[in-house]
Amino acid sequence: MIFTDTHSHIYSDAFFEDQEQMIQRAFDAGVERIFVPAIDSETTNAMFQIQEKYPENVFLMMGLHPTYVKENYKNELMHVKNQLSQKKFYAVGEIGMDLYWDKSYKKEQQEAFHFQIELAKKYHLPINIHCREAFEETFEVLEANKGADLSGIFHCFTGNKEQALKAIDCGMKLGIGGVITFKNGKIDQFLKEIPLEHIVLETDAPYLAPVPYRGKRNESSYVVNVAEKLATIYNISLDEIAKITTQNSKAVFGI
Repeated sequence: MIFTDTHSHIYSDAFFEDQEQMIQRAFDAGVERIFVPAIDSETTNAMFQIQEKYPENVFLMMGLHPTYVKENYKNELMHVKNQLSQKKFYAVGEIGMDLYWDKSYKKEQQEAFHFQIELAKKYHLPINIHCREAFEETFEVLEANKGADLSGIFHCFTGNKEQALKAIDCGMKLGIGGVITFKNGKIDQFLKEIPLEHIVLETDAPYLAPVPYRGKRNESSYVVNVAEKLATIYNISLDEIAKITTQNSKAVFGI
């Protein structure tokens, strides 16, 4: 069985003491591919270092996370632009809208989102979307850029069925992680109505650990717990979940 974690911050300081052991646990669990999103320019070197260690297993994205859109966001966007022109990446991400922590940079977040989608289209790359407390604003940007040249993953999808179908209509697959195992996660109530061809697995490690690890540090091996929950929801084998979601990830990232 081969699993794919489509979103994991394995370069995070949370793994400073046991990064190698954590990644080995993922391999031991059958997680052979880990896709790593960027946050801002300060994370770039750490991402490069981990890819050098695991060139067959780690695949990088490049982008500016919406919560890092601050006064210097134009400089950060130039960093993203320059990196995309110099090195191979598998997606532009994670990008999007986040109005949970701070609404004061809403306009700049929207501008950065548009700009990075344009870069994704230029380099024929998918996007990886971060959306928190900003579904309306996120879909406003997506609808404006919708087309055959727009694809990607709606990372950590926590919306309702209507929003799920809207995301799919915009060319996105739904990134399903630990939230699916939470009692109050809600997405388990309608997910079976979404064809599995639109689903990919993720952890968002070190955040949002699934049950039974909720509240603790998340890691890529726990993507298997997410897959087990999906197997229950769709009433199919774990092997089928692994096979279909891995194939879906290959289709998105062009692996």
